Amino acid sequence: MASLQERLTDMIRPAVEALDFELWGVEFVRAGKFSTLRVYIDSPNGINVDDCGDVSYQVSSLLDVEDPITTEYNLEVSSPGMERPFFYAEQLPPYIGETLAVELNVAQQNKRKFKAQLDAVEGDQLTLTVDNETLQVSMRDVKKAHLVPTFD
Repeated sequence: MASLQERLTDMIRPAVEALDFELWGVEFVRAGKFSTLRVYIDSPNGINVDDCGDVSYQVSSLLDVEDPITTEYNLEVSSPGMERPFFYAEQLPPYIGETLAVELNVAQQNKRKFKAQLDAVEGDQLTLTVDNETLQVSMRDVKKAHLVPTFD
């Protein structure tokens, strides 16, 4: 059985793509009675406030009809931003050579939360450099990962 996040992603994707945006990812964060559904959208032309409003309207209408979330929640629609979270291995190849903040579900080589350079992506496997050591990680084992922006 698919997780709520996977079901929401499958449900929301067609509405976002119909507006000519890419669905970057979906997060459902439970926080008591103040849960939040975050929908990240992207576009080669960037994302502005009006884009977020348009997607929010469509997604909100869809969720009102489908009613997949049984608790109260707030809907947030935004671009992935400079610290973009990563949801799928396919999103990572353009960021090879960049620094990621990674949190694993289970520690590997005594590391659970760390910053690492992304060296390679092959299928679902990520090759990372952490403290001058190479670490192989499956995207399935990644709880969270996001880009660490650098400023020149």
